[in-house]
Amino acid sequence: MQAHELRTRRAIDDWGKLRMIVPVRCFTCGKLIGDQWEEFARRVKAGENAGEVLDSLGIKRYCCRRMLLSHTEIIDEVLRFYEEAERRKEARSFY
Repeated sequence: MQAHELRTRRAIDDWGKLRMIVPVRCFTCGKLIGDQWEEFARRVKAGENAGEVLDSLGIKRYCCRRMLLSHTEIIDEVLRFYEEAERRKEARSFY
């Protein structure tokens, strides 16, 4: 395996451990929101109302609120496709 492939695989393994690809800033106004994601997700998963959690975190603008409310964790699905592509690439190199 080449050096750049090792770096790519290591970075994706790190992403898998982090399990998040949340935007760092709001796409519309640019406010920093990435640091609020873990707290928001933890409290909503515990059963709190999402709107009240956003209010308590100080996220008032509707553009920033939509960034957290509409975020979905897709890293596991992306990794499956990456791993399948790697397996196919390795299978082709054997022939």
